[in-house]
Amino acid sequence: MNRQRIQPEPGQESVWDYPRPPRLEDSAKHIQIVFNGIAIVDTHQAKRVLETSHPPNYYIPPSDIKMEYLLRQNRSSFCEWKGQAGYYTIIVGDKQAPFAAWFYPDPTPAFAPIKDYVAFYPGLMDVCYLNGERVQPQPGDFYGGWITSDIVGPFKGAPGTWGW
Repeated sequence: MNRQRIQPEPGQESVWDYPRPPRLEDSAKHIQIVFNGIAIVDTHQAKRVLETSHPPNYYIPPSDIKMEYLLRQNRSSFCEWKGQAGYYTIIVGDKQAPFAAWFYPDPTPAFAPIKDYVAFYPGLMDVCYLNGERVQPQPGDFYGGWITSDIVGPFKGAPGTWGW
């Protein structure tokens, strides 16, 4: 797998310029997420996490999520930077996406602003939009980053990139 950094054009960001450890920042971009025909997220108040080799993850405040469609699951994972994550299954009508979203109920101090904010795997939703642009999911099924035309890679997540 080629790990050669793609040179960003004006108005683009390279994931290879993102820091490690990751950085948390506010995002006023318009985020919309649709599942089974229902807009379950609509916000301009997200936070994004930027980490070397990864497209951004967007964390949404619960107040901008139709939380009645999220069912807490008895699953967790651990992030060396953010702490212990919990998961939600998304259920709208007769359609569900198991473990399609995650959150940090007690994040590390550096990531305290995303306490209980929810991130979604874009590949498990019908569609995710960032400022009106349809999001492409990060390769693989582990990380859940959001790829848009203003982000260039190559991106970690595809086969052969695990050790990056």
